[in-house]
Amino acid sequence: MTKDFVVSADSHVLEPTDLFRTRLPAHLRDRAVWEEDFEVEPLVEGGPRIYRRLHTPGFEGWTISRYRQTGGRMPEGDPERILEDMDLDGIDATLMHPNLSIFGLYSDDHELSMAHARVYNSYLVERFLPFADRIRPTCPIPLTDVNDAVAEIERVTGAGFRALLLPGVPPTTYWDPALDRVWEAARHAGAQIFFHTQTGGVKMKNPSSSTMRVVKESARQVNQPVTAKSAAERLYTQAVLSTLVPQKLICELIGAGVPERFPELHFGLIEFNAHWLSSLVGAMDKAWTTGIGQDTDWWIGSWDDEAPATAEGQQTMSRLFLLNEKWPYPMLPSEYVRRQFHISFQDDPAAVAARHITGVSSIIWGNDYPHAEGTFRHSQELIRTQFADVPDDERRAIVGGTLAGVLGFTQPALA
Repeated sequence: MTKDFVVSADSHVLEPTDLFRTRLPAHLRDRAVWEEDFEVEPLVEGGPRIYRRLHTPGFEGWTISRYRQTGGRMPEGDPERILEDMDLDGIDATLMHPNLSIFGLYSDDHELSMAHARVYNSYLVERFLPFADRIRPTCPIPLTDVNDAVAEIERVTGAGFRALLLPGVPPTTYWDPALDRVWEAARHAGAQIFFHTQTGGVKMKNPSSSTMRVVKESARQVNQPVTAKSAAERLYTQAVLSTLVPQKLICELIGAGVPERFPELHFGLIEFNAHWLSSLVGAMDKAWTTGIGQDTDWWIGSWDDEAPATAEGQQTMSRLFLLNEKWPYPMLPSEYVRRQFHISFQDDPAAVAARHITGVSSIIWGNDYPHAEGTFRHSQELIRTQFADVPDDERRAIVGGTLAGVLGFTQPALA
């Protein structure tokens, strides 16, 4: 049997720790994203010694231990080393996103965010373009100024990249008609659109960003006994709150008619998991469908005694289900999802089980290399386990075929 062509939708470029401090315009370098390593005695027996601390406004002090699943090394900006790790993990091609620089790329300080994006994208051109047959990085595009966003799209696509990374939490809304220039620039260049979790919404003047508060609270909860309150809050945070950003993003794009006007564009939502997607597509369609047996002449509202008792006079009364017949686009929301949206997951049996509701092409797999929460070194085991009962053609599409088609990776012919 021919091995599946595996394309990870979710891996990360570990930027050189001094990339921005050395390349940003001089007047911005004191506010650059940078990282430092430090070594301590293990906090627990057999634990890690080496830690990395992030320095950037809003996230000052974010700290992680070294990625021990990679043998303890941090593969900063080294495509050759990344290729070795891909071969070890059975990954044929990968889409790569920024790492900790994400926290400096999408803020309310436009000059600073755009400067970070230009430095990072120029670094990608220098270091990763020669490896495009297997590695395709996403190029971050801040949206705090549409003119600059379009110019950066034209610059990076002119260099040869075709994957753009927009913020999951934008400075405007994704139904904003001003963004049509962004969609048009992407379409003109033959580029595709991606969104990664934990991008956008950073307030540079806020000494404790919302994400940083979440990190501190997570650490506090781990180090305390589990209570009824903490158990309930974790369920609510993980099962409900974490799904709001991607669902809002999809609703805004489809509600604005972006996939209708730009059918060539594909939208990839990365590292949000996908268990929520089947519920979303069902609810979106239901919002614009009158159900069997529902009274289409059922009126609801507030009666105005001073107005004529006519439909024209009672403007605060309406036939509730009439709105269901006013969907402005030729396809249902779920059909746009099936045609143009791709949601990445890592270990999500519910998403796999619901693939015929969401559409097989709407879910794509990623190993989140080299993060500790990823599947690096165990990806083939996970694929065998999670797709044990999935037909071959559907498994091949989810673990690589769909994304290969979107990005243009060349697949070997099946035996």
